Amino acid sequence: MRKIERFQVYPYIPDKLKPLKKIAYNIWWVWNFEAIELFRRLNVEVWREVGHNPVALLGALSQKELDEAAESESFIAHMKRVEEELDWHLSKKSWFEEANPDAKDAGIAYFSAEFGIHESLPIYSGGLGVLAGDHLKSSSELGLPMTGVGLMYRLGYFHQYLNIDGWQQERFPETDFHNLPLTLVMDENEQPLVISVEFPGRDVYAQIWKSNLGRLHLYLLDTNITQNSVEDRVITDQLYGGDNEMRVKQEMLLGIGGVRALRAVGKNITAFHMNEGHSAFLTIERIHDAMKEQGLKYSEALEFVKASTVFTTHTPVPAGNDRFSPEMIDKYLSHYYNTLGLHREGFLALGRENPSDKNETFCMTVLAIKTASYCNGVSELHGHVSRRMWNNLWPSLPEHEIPIDHITNGIQTLSWTSDEMMRLFNRYLGPRWIDNPVDKNIWTNINSIPDSELWRCRDRLRERLVAYARKHLRDQLINRGAPRSEAQKAESVLDSEALTIGFARRFATYKRATLIFRDMERLERILLNKDYPVQLIFAGKAHPKDNMGKELIKRIVHMVRDDERYRNKVVFLEDYDINIARYIVQGVDVWLNTPVRPKEASGTSGMKVIPNGGLNISVLDGWWAEAISEHNGWAIGKGEEYDDLDYQDEVESLSLYNILEKEMVPMFYNRGADGLPREWIGKIKESMKSLLPQFNTNRMVRDYTEKFYLNAHHNYKLFSDNGFKRSKELAAWRSKISSAWNQVFVKSISYSKDSEIIVGSRLKVTTDVNLGKLNPEDVQVELYFGSLNLRGEIENGASLPMAVDEESGDTSYTYNGQLLCLKSGQFGFTVRVIPRHPHMIRKFQSGMITWAQE
Repeated sequence: MRKIERFQVYPYIPDKLKPLKKIAYNIWWVWNFEAIELFRRLNVEVWREVGHNPVALLGALSQKELDEAAESESFIAHMKRVEEELDWHLSKKSWFEEANPDAKDAGIAYFSAEFGIHESLPIYSGGLGVLAGDHLKSSSELGLPMTGVGLMYRLGYFHQYLNIDGWQQERFPETDFHNLPLTLVMDENEQPLVISVEFPGRDVYAQIWKSNLGRLHLYLLDTNITQNSVEDRVITDQLYGGDNEMRVKQEMLLGIGGVRALRAVGKNITAFHMNEGHSAFLTIERIHDAMKEQGLKYSEALEFVKASTVFTTHTPVPAGNDRFSPEMIDKYLSHYYNTLGLHREGFLALGRENPSDKNETFCMTVLAIKTASYCNGVSELHGHVSRRMWNNLWPSLPEHEIPIDHITNGIQTLSWTSDEMMRLFNRYLGPRWIDNPVDKNIWTNINSIPDSELWRCRDRLRERLVAYARKHLRDQLINRGAPRSEAQKAESVLDSEALTIGFARRFATYKRATLIFRDMERLERILLNKDYPVQLIFAGKAHPKDNMGKELIKRIVHMVRDDERYRNKVVFLEDYDINIARYIVQGVDVWLNTPVRPKEASGTSGMKVIPNGGLNISVLDGWWAEAISEHNGWAIGKGEEYDDLDYQDEVESLSLYNILEKEMVPMFYNRGADGLPREWIGKIKESMKSLLPQFNTNRMVRDYTEKFYLNAHHNYKLFSDNGFKRSKELAAWRSKISSAWNQVFVKSISYSKDSEIIVGSRLKVTTDVNLGKLNPEDVQVELYFGSLNLRGEIENGASLPMAVDEESGDTSYTYNGQLLCLKSGQFGFTVRVIPRHPHMIRKFQSGMITWAQE
């Protein structure tokens, strides 16, 4: 093979335009429309051709164009304004600094397998990645000391195109990293900084790319380097590509390699956040590090790592959680067994719901839950679903007490709001909505926006979407090999004044993209009404291995192709990405969401239409279950869950048609003498006022900070101070508790049954508990009480601590407590014993909850 020396050629930027490079290499421009407009001014056609990538734009412009910009006073003034805004963003006193002056030494690492920041950085597949991208953006806005960690995929997810039959095909064009807003991290010798991870029989190496994202950095690992074999270079080829073995390789690189990368670049991290279970191996690496560098025992290192780790689950169905066979774990991670001081089954138990089941697979979500002190779902409903899904990890604990919290997702409002709507907000709300989108008082000023101006804005956004859809459809038909006459018809599809409904998301079967087509006769009446026209725009990708999802796409394409009446009414836009998403969420009047409840963990696509004046109609799943009100959108059904999915489709499609026919369409076309749909506009305003201050990532990141990050940071210091004294004490105590817990039991319960119990009275309870070798300070004895269901079980009970009264034997103690009876009805109580230590973070320890028995 010929030896090839590599070098890179950079565009010549005139001195006057040097700030352009500074702006281009900080992805802050993604959520600043003045910065985007700056790049558009250079050459809007080239800007589109390079996928809205300013680094590629600067390299594609002619020298003449750059020189002309350098001599344009208005362009230079515009550039200086943007540069000043960037400098202000980087230097201003942030919310985090003002609210947490004692956390100056905090460092937060956010690990995710994908990041959806912008379409020019194709390292995302869908909602999980877009959420991660918005999380980082808001963290920069709020000034969190955060660092992102992910993988740099050479081929990204995939680009979608449909063949002549409407069947999804995938292509994987290579991404040119050197023409992205990224820089390669260099070592002290000006060579690429490289980390390594032990794989079977060899080390795998990765170089590190850095992206500036406002105030923070995102580090991305890349194995496509000469130090690796051909087999290992492709580890970072595709997001969610390959088989299960490729998945374990990627997740080792993300978790283990990510921790090593942070150390290599000199980041001092005190709180680690795993966005989904893909990165959960990071806890194994951190335990190993603490044992090696601090001389801790495994149990002590585990206490330290758990105390400073946060885990967010996004998956509401068991099949969505990564699982690996025990043999796969043996192959790739057995070298950790000895270094951690664990036998094989002890290590595998970290990823098993039932550690004694030697046939159970190793689940990354279970590993994450067991090695993180702070766990959460991503909506209120998803919190309930997650507690139900993982209740086996805390046997005998009531479901509502399972220690999995929830923080509802949001969107980074600036990234998704159209320029037109931003200007409208600036005019009537003032600039404070940009810096403080969580302030409800700011959003009440939505009422001051004249209906006529808001509606003109909506009309323009719908017109822009229709124009984009026509061009996109024409191009995709030509690429598909359709006759030119058919492609030309694309230029007249859709109506810029018609009620436009959008459905754009991953084409997984549970999302039911085709539910609206269940009764074609009824849908025909809705879509083909000449006086009150309705139209549908679809977009989305099915996973390459999901043939059922591909069938849904094919059905939509065939319906349009085979029936001329729908050609102008229903459109499917290929190769859904962030750019297409922006056009759709900004242009549609209504966002349709029809998942099978409760399989949508949160969903954020519907949130993105709100700042653009769109309304939501959705099944009561994910975020919409807690967002809906009578005046801000529509609910399909009432939150029912069915075993018969066909019956569910029937019921919920009927609900959808009824809303369309009886409420939505009449309201949209009910115009006053001035041509304005006043009731519809009122609903838009109510949607904005009630939802925008709540469902944004600034609020979400503040929740993570106040609930988890600060606690994890302080725990890091507390559990490592004084030679890791707290970690050691807690580990020793847990060992003592574990060996003695089988001796703990409730001997007896007594309470006064003589008099009638009336509202307002107190029920005094006494219990005798055998603690064996333990002392009263090692446990908490609780009254657990609540109303009884028809099966005689306590439902959603509450607990109260009981006070130790006296020692009633060598190992027995008497405890007293009392219940205040606040309402009438059938109630019950019992007694339970749980371990208690002042340094415990979680109240409950798996397998150590002793209930009174008959």
